[in-house]
Formats: sequence, structure tokens, C-alpha cells
Amino acid sequence: MSIGNANSPEEERPSTDDRSEDRTVEPSVEGPSIGTALKKARIAAGLTVDEVSSTTRVRIPIVHAIEEDDFTRCGGDVYARGHIRTLARAVHLDPAPLIDSYDAAHGGRPAPTPAAPMFEAERIRPERQRPNWTAAMVAAIVAVIGFVGFTAFNGGDSGKRPVAEGSASPKPAPKQTAGKPAAQPQIPQAPKPEPSDSAIAAAPKDLVTVVLTAHDGESWISAKDHSGRLLFDGTLQVGESKTFTDKESIDLVLGDAGAVNLFVNGKEIKDDFRPGQVERLTYTKDDPRQGQAQAG
Repeated sequence: MSIGNANSPEEERPSTDDRSEDRTVEPSVEGPSIGTALKKARIAAGLTVDEVSSTTRVRIPIVHAIEEDDFTRCGGDVYARGHIRTLARAVHLDPAPLIDSYDAAHGGRPAPTPAAPMFEAERIRPERQRPNWTAAMVAAIVAVIGFVGFTAFNGGDSGKRPVAEGSASPKPAPKQTAGKPAAQPQIPQAPKPEPSDSAIAAAPKDLVTVVLTAHDGESWISAKDHSGRLLFDGTLQVGESKTFTDKESIDLVLGDAGAVNLFVNGKEIKDDFRPGQVERLTYTKDDPRQGQAQAG
């Protein structure tokens, strides 16, 4: 007959159900260290360091360092407390006992910094004033535009132009007497241009030479040689002369024959052309025959 042992190993071993009911572990001050508690809780939660780092955004080297109770890589007490709190929540631990344990091991919780002195310091801190180049450029452009506009406005209001030295000042209009119209000023007539004697005398004998001079107004003229090649087509201004030569003949069209003096082979054509009359003429080296023009 055997007597069963009440303290058998099977009874002392905790059941799986008891471990899975609540994974939240609350370490005591005398219990495991902060890093050990976080590591055990992570393993109990079935999480890897990579998964915890991905969830909390805490870099993998810092997670490993905190689990080894090395807080030097956190960057200070404030960051260390924040990392402990974040990791504890990720592995289902209450962060308050861990924070208290960290404060007890590192000189206690630091006193909060009063906000008023900080804001006062920010308020009285002198700020360096930088020159506002944009405003300066805008002001310069406005000044230039204003000066140009002022100058143009004054120039337009004056309505007077300086008279060049030596120029004649305008004469006052003649006064009208009662019942009599004012006499119209006489406009001097320009002298009628005449071809030079040298040009007429120099006309070659073996060519036909035609000289046209606009003496009494402008006239449109056209001149062609015996082959029909156009020698000139345009307006002959008052006082202007044109000379045409060819070995056989010159064909002319005069838009205003009465305004043109015509010399052929050194002799003046005395035909009575009326003002505004259009004439088509042809001359050869034998013309003029007895002082008469040859009509084309």
C-alpha cells in the first residue's frame, strides 16, 4: 500500500490556464529589473524585438539596450521614461511601477520647469532685424516711376517748345478791318527749274536722249527702252529731273504732261500739254522732227 505525496511536482507546477488568464505583470520594487520585466513580458506576449520596434517606433538597438537595463542610448531621462512607458504598453505591462523604479534608481522625478520664466525669456529676447531688401527695391521703383511721371506731366502742360536759335519767330496774323476781308499773304512762287545747258549740249548724237523736269507740280511718269525694259516708274517731284537714253527709242507715259518740261536730244518739245493731261510718247534719235513730238 503506497501513500500518495500531496506535494507532488505535478501539483506544484502552475497550470497553463493560470498563466494565460492575465498576461499583465506588475513587478514590485524588489522584483526583477526594468529591462528584465520588459523582456519577460515581451516573451510572454509572443512578440519579437522587431515586432515591438515596428509597433512602438523605438529603434531595435534601443529596445535591446533597455532590456539589458542600459538607458544611456535613450538620450536622457525624459526620453528613457518615454521609451519605458511605450514598451510597457506594447507588452501589456503597467508602466507606472517601471517609471517609479527608474526614478528611484536615477535620483527621483525631476521637478517641472515653471512655464512663466521660459515665456518671459522668450518675450524679452532681442531679435536681430534683417534689412528688408524687397521693400527697399519697391520704394526705389515707385520713386523712379513717380519722377518720370512728374517730368512727363510738367512737359505736357507747358505746351511750349524751345525755338531754335536763328529761327524766325511766327508773325502775328494781320488784323481785319471792319467790312473788309483780311488780305491773304502772298506765297512766293518757286522758280521753274530748267535743265542745264551742259546737259542739253552733252546729249550724244548716236543715242536718243530724253530729259524730263517737273516744273509746275509733281507728275507720275513711266519710261521704257526700245526692248520694253522699264527704266523708271514713279512720281517726279517738283524741281526733280530724270534723263533717259537708248540707242533706238524711248517710250514715255506722262501722268500730268502739263507739269513737265520735255527735252529730246537737246531740244525742248514745245507741245501745248494741258495740266492733268495724260500723254503716251515715243522718241527716237532723229527726233524732234522740225520741233514736233512723235505720239506713240
